[in-house]
Amino acid sequence: MKATHEHEWEAAPGLPSALPAGERIVWQGAPDWRSLAVHAFHVRKAALYFAVMLGVQALNLVDTASAVDWKPWWVAASLYALALAFLAGTAWLSARSTLYTLTNKRVVMRIGIVLTLTFNLPFKRIAGAALKPYAGGRGDIALALYPEDRIGWAHLWPHQRAWYVTHPQPTLRCLPEGAQVGAQLLALWQAATVGEPIRRRETQATSMREGLAA
Repeated sequence: MKATHEHEWEAAPGLPSALPAGERIVWQGAPDWRSLAVHAFHVRKAALYFAVMLGVQALNLVDTASAVDWKPWWVAASLYALALAFLAGTAWLSARSTLYTLTNKRVVMRIGIVLTLTFNLPFKRIAGAALKPYAGGRGDIALALYPEDRIGWAHLWPHQRAWYVTHPQPTLRCLPEGAQVGAQLLALWQAATVGEPIRRRETQATSMREGLAA
């Protein structure tokens, strides 16, 4: 039986075309949607803000009327709940439509809910990497590109490193086993860049090791 997947136009899940001879898939994964909701869509911060706003509104209602009409409070609470549900739903859709792939030659990022984009990042064009760990072993892996290789910040969102707007860094967001994937990425990068100039490779290797240290 022929295997099928959601994106029928792909040669294989997460890949826009068949892999060339000598290239193979080493790892594939996607963001944890709950972690993505917290760290990329900031659901927890929004919930805290809404809770404070509801508390202030409740205090004002109690202080300004003898017979309290709670209808405005419930309307506001319903709207806040709808906003949180929207953020959480968008995080779920984003995680579901995302697939990260490591081959022995490159990193492939298939992202996008409505408009699907695929970015191919050869290891030889990756200048450095950084791991940002979260609770439960999850983590982000940001990839620093050379200055001449630039991807638009808006095209990457939310799969980009925060605050790096001028030179966006593609980021594998909220990976369930961030440290293990980082170690695998380092090993693959080292194997793929054996032929690079020694001085440049040593500098990059140091940057990769330090950045991916959990």
